[in-house]
Amino acid sequence: MRSSHPRSAAVAALVATALATGLLAGSADAAEGVASADPIRIHDIQGTTRISPLSGKQVTDVEGIVTGVRTYGSRGFWIQDPDADDNDATSEAVLVFTSSVPTVAVGDAVKVSGLVGEYIPGGVSSGNQSVTQISKPVVTVVSSGNALPEATEITEYSVPAEYAPAGDPAAGGSINGLTLDPSRYALDFYESLEGMNVRIGSSRVVGATDPYSEMWVTVKGWEHTAKRGGTIYGSYESQNTGRLQIQQLAPLAQQPFPVANVGDKLTGTTEGPLDFNQFGGYTLVARTLGTVTAGTLAPEKTKAQSPGELAVATYNVENLDPSDPQEKFDNLAKAVVENLANPDILALEEIQDDNGAKNDGTVSAEQTLTKFTAAIAAAGGPAYQWRTVNPENNKDGGEPGGNIRQVFLFNPERVSFTDRAAGDSATATGVTTENGHAALTHSPGRVDPANPAWKDSRKPLAGEFVFRGRTVFVIANHFGSKGGDEGLTSHHQPPVRSSEAKRLLQAQAVNGFVKELLAADKNASVLAVGDINDFEFSATANALEDGGALYSAIKSLPKAERYSYVYQGNAQVLDQILTSPSIKKFTYDSVHINAEFAAQNSDHDPQVLRFRP
Repeated sequence: MRSSHPRSAAVAALVATALATGLLAGSADAAEGVASADPIRIHDIQGTTRISPLSGKQVTDVEGIVTGVRTYGSRGFWIQDPDADDNDATSEAVLVFTSSVPTVAVGDAVKVSGLVGEYIPGGVSSGNQSVTQISKPVVTVVSSGNALPEATEITEYSVPAEYAPAGDPAAGGSINGLTLDPSRYALDFYESLEGMNVRIGSSRVVGATDPYSEMWVTVKGWEHTAKRGGTIYGSYESQNTGRLQIQQLAPLAQQPFPVANVGDKLTGTTEGPLDFNQFGGYTLVARTLGTVTAGTLAPEKTKAQSPGELAVATYNVENLDPSDPQEKFDNLAKAVVENLANPDILALEEIQDDNGAKNDGTVSAEQTLTKFTAAIAAAGGPAYQWRTVNPENNKDGGEPGGNIRQVFLFNPERVSFTDRAAGDSATATGVTTENGHAALTHSPGRVDPANPAWKDSRKPLAGEFVFRGRTVFVIANHFGSKGGDEGLTSHHQPPVRSSEAKRLLQAQAVNGFVKELLAADKNASVLAVGDINDFEFSATANALEDGGALYSAIKSLPKAERYSYVYQGNAQVLDQILTSPSIKKFTYDSVHINAEFAAQNSDHDPQVLRFRP
C-alpha cells in the first residue's frame, strides 16, 4: 500500500525532513541579489530554477491571494501574487505548509512570514523534484472575498512537445540548477506554474480513478493514442507530455471523487493549484472539478481457440489467497472462462500461500488453488489441474509471509502435463534429450534458482506439456519489480532506473535456458510467459530475445494495442509471451479487462497466444 501527499496524515511527518541537502541548498549570492529595500515577492522566492534562491531563509510579509486550502493529509494553502512579473520562468504562487488545519479561506488576501524551503515528496532518495514552500508560517489576513488571480490555461498548445532538458552531468544528471525554459520543455512549463491557479478544459481520461481518489487525463487528445482511448508509452522518449494527474481539494466526505475509466471525458472546467506529489508529480488539485462523461469502454473477450490450436495465457492475479473475498475468486474465474475463453494452459503469477500474508512459515498454496480452480469450474470452465513448486519461505520477494509463486493451470481434456521428478525450491531443472528431442530433467522445475539474479525474487517455473502428440515447453516468469526506479518527473533526466540491472540478469538466465532447449532441439516449441515487469523495447526484452532465441509476441500487435498495464496515465507493456523460432504463426491478444478500469480484479491485463504446435 502507499500513502500520498494529500492522502495520508503520516506523510505530513515527512516535512520534518523537508529541507534537502546538496542540490537543494539555496544560493546565498542569489538571495543577496534580491534588493533588501524591496518587499519579497513570490516570484523572488520561486526564482528561475527548480530551487528557490531563498531556500533556508526567513521571509517577512509575503503577499498573495489564497487560491486553495487543503485541510487533510499534508495540510496547507496556496497563495498567488496577482501582479505577475514579465518572466515566464518564475512561478507567481507558493505553497504555505501549516501542519494543522489552515484558518484562511480561498479569496483571502494574506501576508505570510516564515521559512522558505524545498520539500521533496518521498524523500531525497526518491529522486523526486521538490516543492518550494513556506513553513512555520505566521499569517495575517488583510482582507477577504477577493477575486482570484486568473487561472493559467493548460492546453495542447501551451504544453511543449519536448519533455525535459538533459540533466547537468556536473550535478549528477540533475536538472535542478538549470534555468527553466517553459516554452521548450514540458517539465519546465509545469514547474514554471508550480503552485499557481491553473485550469484545463474537457480532457480525455487516460488513467482510471484509483483507490486514492485520483485520475489521469491528457490535454493532448492526439498524443500516442491507444486504440481504446488511453495514451501509449512506446519508448523511453515517449513520456507523453499532455498527461496530468487530477485530485480534488474537497474532502471525500464532503464531495465524493468521480469514478472514471480510460476513455471517459472529464468535461467542463477543472481548476485549482498545480501541486507536485510523490506519486505522479505535477497534479492539478481541483478546487472546481469537471464532470465525468462516461465512454463506452467494456472488458474485452478473446476469441476461443480452434480444436487444433493450443491457447496459452498468462495472468497476474495480484496476491490471490484464501482470505480474499469469494467475489475476487469468482470474478477472476469468470474472466478465465468468459474473457480468456478457457485457455489450455494458464500461467498464473502472484498466487499466495494458504494463509496469505500471515507470516508463519506456511508455503503451500493448495487451498488457494483448490478455491480458484473450483471457482473456474463453477463459472462453467474446465476442471483445471495445476502444477507448481513451493518457494522457500520469504525468499521470493512480494508481500512478507505471502510467498507468491507462479503456477501452471492446464485443461487435462486438451493438454497433458509431463511429470518428471518434480523439483523443489532449490533444485534446478535442466535440459536433456529423449528419443532425439529436448526434455526437462524436472517438470515442474525451477530455472537456475541458485543464480543471484533471483535473490528475493520469483524463480521461473518450467513445465513440459503435450498437445496432440507435440511437446511444448512453457516457462512462467515473474521478474523483479520496478520498485526503486525514479519517476518520469524525477530531477534526474533521464531518470535513474536502478531496478533494470536485476531484470537484465534474470532475462539473461531465462534466455540461456531457452538456448539450452534449442541446442537440444532447434525445433522445440518454447514459450516464456509472465509478468516481465518491463517494456517490450527495454534492455530486459532485448536480453530475452538475444540470439533469436525468443520473440516478444506483443510486438506483433499494432502499437496502439501494445499494453497490459496503465501507470500514471501511460498505457504500457509489463506482461509478455515470448515465442521460440519454431512458433512461426500465431495469434496474440492482450485482453484488456482490468488496467483501464476503476473496478479491477487485478491491475494487470492477461495475455493469450494461440498457435498450432
